[in-house]
Amino acid sequence: MCGMPQQPPIRSTPPRPPRPDASMSLLTNVMDHSLDDGYAEAAARKKTEGAGGMPKTVRAKLGLAAGLVLAALVVTVGAANARIAAPVVAKERQELIDRIQRETSSADKLESSVDALRDDVSARQREALKKQGGGDQADLVDVLSGAVAVHGPGVKLVVNDAKEATQGGDGDPRETNGFSDTGRVRDRDMQRVVNGLWESGAEAVSINGQRLTALSAIRAAGDAILVDNKPLVPPYTVLAVGDGERLSTRFQNSADGLYLHALQENYGIRTSISVDDDVRLSAAPSVIVRTAQPSTEKGTS
Repeated sequence: MCGMPQQPPIRSTPPRPPRPDASMSLLTNVMDHSLDDGYAEAAARKKTEGAGGMPKTVRAKLGLAAGLVLAALVVTVGAANARIAAPVVAKERQELIDRIQRETSSADKLESSVDALRDDVSARQREALKKQGGGDQADLVDVLSGAVAVHGPGVKLVVNDAKEATQGGDGDPRETNGFSDTGRVRDRDMQRVVNGLWESGAEAVSINGQRLTALSAIRAAGDAILVDNKPLVPPYTVLAVGDGERLSTRFQNSADGLYLHALQENYGIRTSISVDDDVRLSAAPSVIVRTAQPSTEKGTS
C-alpha cells in the first residue's frame, strides 16, 4: 500500500536558561572594558617608548647633568681669570701701600721741621723781649701766653666717657646734633672744666698735651672734640699748674666742679682729680707774643 511519504517529526530546541548576570549588563560592560580609549592609548605609547624611545626621567637627568657641566665650566673659567689677575691686583695693592708709607714718612718729616721752626721762633721772640728790657715781666708774659714750657705744682684731672653709654631719648637736655650718646664727654663739658680751673687759680692748662692759650678754642666736629683744631680722644687728661691743694679744693667747690660731679652722678661719666708736685706742660705752637709800648706825645710849644 502505497502511501505518501511521511515528514520527519520537527524537534523543538528547549529554551536556554537566562544568564544570572543578565540584569547587570552595565556592570558586566565595565568589567569587560575597564580602560577607556584614552588610557589604552597612553599605555600603548608607554610601551612604544620603552621599546625604542627614551624615558622622560632619563632625559631630565641628562638635562640636569648638562646644566651642571655648564655651571662648572663657568666657575672654572672665572677661577682661571681670577688667578691670572691676582698678581696684577697684588702688585697694584703693594704699590699703593708703598706710596702711602712714603707720603706718611714725608709728612712726618715736614711736621718735625715745623716743630723745630716753631721752637726757633719762640726762642727768638724771648730773646727779643729780653733785649727790649722786659726782664722778669717778659718771662711772665711768656708763661701766661703759653709761649714757653712750664712745670711746677698743680693738679691732674682725668675726664672719661661712661663705661656703658646709653642712647639719649627725645627731650633729653644733653641731646644735640652730633652727640646722641649721653654717656660721652662733650666739648661744652671740657669748656666748663677748663674755665673752672682758670677761675680757681690755674696759671697754665693743657688737655691731652695741647697747651691752652687765650686764643685756644674747644669745639666739636661730629663725635670728636677739637682743641685748636686738633682732635682728641678720651680719656681727656687735664693738667693745670698752680697751688695744687688750693687749686683742687677751689675747683671742686666751684660751679664748674659741681657740674662735673653732676655728670658723674647722672650719666656715669668718670672723673678723677689728684694733686701733683711737678706738673709739666709743653709750649703752645705758633704763639706770637706782642707787647704794647707806651706812646709818647710831643708837647706843643
